[in-house]
Amino acid sequence: MKKIIIALSIALSFAIPSIALADKAACEANAVSKEGKPLYGAAKDASIKKCMGGAAIDKGCEAKAVSKDGKPLYGAAKAASIKKCEGA
Repeated sequence: MKKIIIALSIALSFAIPSIALADKAACEANAVSKEGKPLYGAAKDASIKKCMGGAAIDKGCEAKAVSKDGKPLYGAAKAASIKKCEGA
């Protein structure tokens, strides 16, 4: 039984990265403008990040961007808080 579990875990460890690469390739293919032209640079990166679900991570940091009073931050203070949260 242990050998079966080990074999399955090894097989899954190789399968998961290939699934992630396939998702990224699909997201890159869908990174097009409204006119149907391919996106480049930051617009392409943002489109891929949104497609892969990276936007959900940012919402966690946005939710944490509050003042000491518990009120939401705006502008530069919010940007700095999010940047600190993301670790960049």
